[in-house]
Formats: sequence, structure tokens, C-alpha cells
Amino acid sequence: MSSTKYSVAVIQLYAKPMQLEANYRRAEAFIREAAQKKAHLAVLPEYFLTSWVPEDPKFADAAEDRSYLKKFCNLAKECNINIVPGTFVEKHVENGKEVLYNIAYFISNEGKVLGNYTKRNLWITERKHLEAMVHTPHTVIDTPLGKVGLLICWDLAFPEAFRSLIVQGAQIIIIPSFWTLDDITGEIRGDLPDSEEIFINATVVSRAFENTACIIYSNAGGRRGRGYAGLSQIAMPLVGVVARAEGSEEQMVMGEVDMKILEKAEETYKIREDLVKPNFHYPAKI
Repeated sequence: MSSTKYSVAVIQLYAKPMQLEANYRRAEAFIREAAQKKAHLAVLPEYFLTSWVPEDPKFADAAEDRSYLKKFCNLAKECNINIVPGTFVEKHVENGKEVLYNIAYFISNEGKVLGNYTKRNLWITERKHLEAMVHTPHTVIDTPLGKVGLLICWDLAFPEAFRSLIVQGAQIIIIPSFWTLDDITGEIRGDLPDSEEIFINATVVSRAFENTACIIYSNAGGRRGRGYAGLSQIAMPLVGVVARAEGSEEQMVMGEVDMKILEKAEETYKIREDLVKPNFHYPAKI
């Protein structure tokens, strides 16, 4: 894909708890629709297959055979579309101990897994169920759309994660998410009910500007009354939000990513140029 403009479909899917096949079928339908509309990339939210139900006895084994990852590979090839299929919770053995990782994959339009990322910054309620991959460096993936970085949900709060991808040349950073309004509770939720919406909207755009990168954020969909935030969006430096979901309900949002805008942003701000200078006073670690 030599174009400088790419069409992106951000799918704000509502994941029905532990209804794997039903969730896959709705995701598949959205992706087929995106492909028919000539999208180059489709992105699903975190936990799209199972929802976040860690107490369910089947939650830990839901993606054990990777059958749904294989289905997405076949779908990507059939529809000629790149896919980031949200995240999969996978059971691994580390030092003789079973652990659960939350993993995002990038699948090319040829149906090949080009790379993956395991969530490093776990949200508070995840920490007693999942293991963070803290010792493996962030890596950039070479894709048909250019150099891509993957992050997941609460990683959005850490600018260091973005910097580690930018110094490796990432142009697009994709963030599957399951961020709800209920992530804050009690007095703060009652007094400041819009805090999470403000956080997400402000931070996604800020990360685009401060890294001269395209940020693609796909959050879980659902009724706002049940705590779903939505706010799936695509943001670019210089222009801000390219496309954003209307409301929190399940939907697909499409937007055009113009890579030349990234070039113009870097020409203007020279952030990447500064970051790679020897002995730069804010070293970015990989």
C-alpha cells in the first residue's frame, strides 16, 4: 500500500459477557462492512471477545486455542483489510507459574500476524487477575500502513510508552480499550461525572500532537447508563479529531488518515528530531 491516505474503521463494539461466537459474528459483520467501504484498517476494542468478566471460570481459557485469532487472519485475507482484533486474554507459563496476559495483535491484509503487544500498564482492577509484561521493550511493527505501535487502554495515561514507540519511528499508534465511566467510583464519580470523558478526549488529542503521530483509539461500546464511555476516535496532530463516535452505543466510525499531515507536523514541531539527538535532556527509553 503506497498511498499516503488510509481509510480507518474504528469499531466500538459492545461485548456481551462470555458470548464469544456472537461477539465474533458482530465484529465480523462490521469488518466486512468496513472492507466494502474500502477501509484499509479495522480496529476492535479491548476484551471484545469476552467483555471484562475475570471472575467467570471460563474467562481465562476463552482464547486458549487461538481459534478466533485464526478466524481474523482468514477474514483479513478474504476481505483484503488489515485488522487489529482488540485484545485476547491468553494463559502462559512463566518460570513454572501460570499467568494471564492481555495481548493485542496486528494482522495484515494478507492474513499474517505481523506483531503483537502485551499490556504493560494494568488498570487497578486488572492487577489481581492479569500479569503485566514489564520487562519486554515496546516494539514497532512494520505494516502495509507504515510503522505501527500497539498500546492498550490504561497505557494511554503514560506518555513514556508513546515516546518509546516514537523514537523507533512509529507513525500510527493503535489503542484497543475497555475504559468505562465506572473506572472511578464513589464521591469522585458523583461530583465529577464527566471526568473520564474529559480524560480520554483530552489525552488522545494531546498524544497525537506531542508525538506527531496518528492515534487510533477503539473503546468498548454500550449504554452510558451502564457505565460505557464510548468515545472511540482517530486523532492527528495539527487537525485534532478526525472522527469520533457519536455517543457510547455500539457503532463503527470511519475516518481518513493523511500521512502527509504527520510530515507537516514534524516539520513544524521537530519533536522526533529532538528526541533522537545525542544526550537529549529528556531521553526516551525503549
